[in-house]
Amino acid sequence: MSGISNIKRKALLYYNPVSGDGNFKNNLDFVISKYQAKKILITPIRAGKTDMLDFVLRNMDQREYIQIVAVGGDGTINICVNSMIKNNIDLPLAVFPSGTANDFAYYFDLPKDVQSMLEVAHGNCFTYADVGVMNNRHFVNVAALGTIVDVSQKTDPDVKNTLGIVSYYLKGITEVPNLRPTRVKLTSDAYTGEENMYFMLVMNGRSAGGFKRISPKSLINDGYLDIMLLREMPVIEFAPLLINVIQGNHTENKYVLHFKASNLKIESDSDISTDIDGEKGEKFPLTFSVLPKRLKILTKYNDMQGAIW
Repeated sequence: MSGISNIKRKALLYYNPVSGDGNFKNNLDFVISKYQAKKILITPIRAGKTDMLDFVLRNMDQREYIQIVAVGGDGTINICVNSMIKNNIDLPLAVFPSGTANDFAYYFDLPKDVQSMLEVAHGNCFTYADVGVMNNRHFVNVAALGTIVDVSQKTDPDVKNTLGIVSYYLKGITEVPNLRPTRVKLTSDAYTGEENMYFMLVMNGRSAGGFKRISPKSLINDGYLDIMLLREMPVIEFAPLLINVIQGNHTENKYVLHFKASNLKIESDSDISTDIDGEKGEKFPLTFSVLPKRLKILTKYNDMQGAIW
């Protein structure tokens, strides 16, 4: 009885077998072996069209667990976090980025090779992260709305996996001629007004869709969301704005409305597509808020330090 009876700690691993290049499943046994070598019993849950994660979290005694590991892209992390909050789980979260863009993981400079991921997960460094709320759903990185939202939702998953982030750029270029401004009303603690917009981002992190400097001044644990709205503009202005975005100084562009807020309501008479961490979002009207420092993320650096292991 010296084997399993000596394992007094547990971990839960939620993984998406088709995220990115789908290669993580080939490393699953290796990851399990590394946890077991530390006398930690890790239970894998495969992401799919079931409520298995909800079922497990709803019935778990989190006092027996040391952490939750989420493996996949931003959409997978989103599902895991929503389930954690729904079931009042406050365990540390280790993120193994294996998706296409991995924007949430990018904020924390998390590694992409399995061995380095394990070193972070088995370390003692962590930081806290806010969680954004769109209506009744939570997001870790970004909520988006407008015509360009269809870029992610219309891009074939196989193309995403093959071309990676380039697929978003290629699809985005094809959508530019179809852009039409939409009238929206914004109400927040920082700005209230009406705008004709092409596209809008409500950011918790700093990057979106692989654009690494889309919100360069965002802080993931400041209790605020960074809102960026692309105003109606002549088509000829798109190219200069794209250069601004790549350089990370687009917030100074006159066609970009940018402000920080802890709450926001968006209304419109139009049917506007929405997206939340890369997945289909909510219907209008939209109400945004923040759960300050709701997540404890295992990281490479000592932003905050505690005895996790």
